[in-house]
Amino acid sequence: MYALFVTFRVVPGKTDDFVALMTVNARSSRETEPGCQQFDICRDGDEIFLYEIYDDRAAFEAHTTTDHFHAFEAASDGMVVSKEVRFFDEVIR
Repeated sequence: MYALFVTFRVVPGKTDDFVALMTVNARSSRETEPGCQQFDICRDGDEIFLYEIYDDRAAFEAHTTTDHFHAFEAASDGMVVSKEVRFFDEVIR
């Protein structure tokens, strides 16, 4: 399995809108992408943390080509102060 952590710092006052957009992206990923095993959204004020697990790197790369991913990217433009992504090649359960 392949995992990633994404931490967003969102523009104050935009966080509720950002979370609404991310919720659609996460739900669509879980429901329509067979390689998406988990997609959690965590919030602490204006900081959003994502925890995503995919079958493998190819499944994650397929995620980045989906319509819902591109719709989220376009709709959230200007809402993000910073974004940090960390990838993990192994998930131990």
